Amino acid sequence: MHIDFFLSQFKKTLDNDAIIWNDTHYSYNWLVEHIEKWSKKLKSNGINASSVVAIDGIFSPNTVAMLFALVEMQCIIIPLYKINIKKSNELFDICMIDFFIVIRKNVKIKSIKSNKKKYNKFYDCLKKQKHPGLVLLSSGSSGRPKAAVHDFISLLEKFKTKRNSLRTINFLQFDHWGGLNTMFHTLANLGVLIFTENRTPEHLCKLTEEFGIELWPVSPTFLNLLLISESYKKFNLQSLKIISYGSEPMNEYILKKCNKIFPNVKLHQTYGLIEVGVLHSKSERNDSLWVKMGGDGYKTRIVDNILQIKSNSTMLGYLNAKSPFTDDGWFNTEDEVEVKGDYFRILGRKSEIINVGGEKVYPIEIENIIQELEEIIEVTVFGEKNHLIGSIVCAKIRVNHKTNKKEIIQKIKNHCRENMERYKVPVKIIIDDKIQYSNRFKKERIIS
Repeated sequence: MHIDFFLSQFKKTLDNDAIIWNDTHYSYNWLVEHIEKWSKKLKSNGINASSVVAIDGIFSPNTVAMLFALVEMQCIIIPLYKINIKKSNELFDICMIDFFIVIRKNVKIKSIKSNKKKYNKFYDCLKKQKHPGLVLLSSGSSGRPKAAVHDFISLLEKFKTKRNSLRTINFLQFDHWGGLNTMFHTLANLGVLIFTENRTPEHLCKLTEEFGIELWPVSPTFLNLLLISESYKKFNLQSLKIISYGSEPMNEYILKKCNKIFPNVKLHQTYGLIEVGVLHSKSERNDSLWVKMGGDGYKTRIVDNILQIKSNSTMLGYLNAKSPFTDDGWFNTEDEVEVKGDYFRILGRKSEIINVGGEKVYPIEIENIIQELEEIIEVTVFGEKNHLIGSIVCAKIRVNHKTNKKEIIQKIKNHCRENMERYKVPVKIIIDDKIQYSNRFKKERIIS
């Protein structure tokens, strides 16, 4: 019932590849059969309609089949990726989990017992409507993770609109809506998904050459690592048609460099949040950060330079945080934007903006300038409290191993003074060898 559209699509091309994983090909017929298989297996383990089920897994054929089965069974699903055991009990309490499934080489299904009364108005709403639910957890890169509850039926509606059928690397992980969005989009259009645990630039390029991958849905952080590694020079990437990037603000320097390296590839900016899903978008140009968003059931408006969104697929609410909706039902993204006609340019989260003596400083602007230096691998700009001017600008830098630290600090300051107003120049520069991104390949922001 809930996945009838997908099943009807799959049955149009049963013999064709749906998934390639660990050099093995899985057909759409395999997927249809295993959705039914997992439905029977899950029911035999006591899972039924409205059960709250957490799945800790990676993208694999069995994970996909199980996910479809749980949607059809009207369960409330929490996708996780290699969950930290110390945090699991807190997460289980927040999400009121009934069953915990771990998918590695084998599948383990565990019933979770709790003495707490299990009632939540969002869960109750889903149960009354006999709809499956999805609980997405934020990355927590700018604070405590939030748990957003969705009506899964509303999220799946947009995939009924026909799009291009492409061979796609499922780069973003199973616990990330971007990853799930890629999966549903590709299968709805009878494309081919290529799954991999190894997400290094070299391995992605190798897979692209081997399997003729046409679409990379990746993060700006990954593209930066790709440029530094120069892996794109080692493999034949002629099959690549589209690089879509999202999940964090793009560095303009990185974008322009990608445009030069991939002149025949469309560079497509996406915008999505766990609270609203992924909006339909159109970049102004390959090398432009201006993007048009909305349509397909999404509306946008700007209030005090902050982007607000309304759609039928917006979450029902948070399990562990206050409502972010305005009185008239718009979701406040907290992303500050510039507007040019129908196009937006994302400047960054309001909470990340640094106030220096009353002047606004956007971290991405400073990072863009610093990234121009060839010695720089990664840079994260943040504010540090100062009793005289509010905050000072700081930069954490990862440089290549041949770089003299004292010399590069001076070089960064000189470069910044030549290319920006004085109040934007970093007062404190920290050289740090640690990577600055999470397992979601997203920059880990520092909030003062």
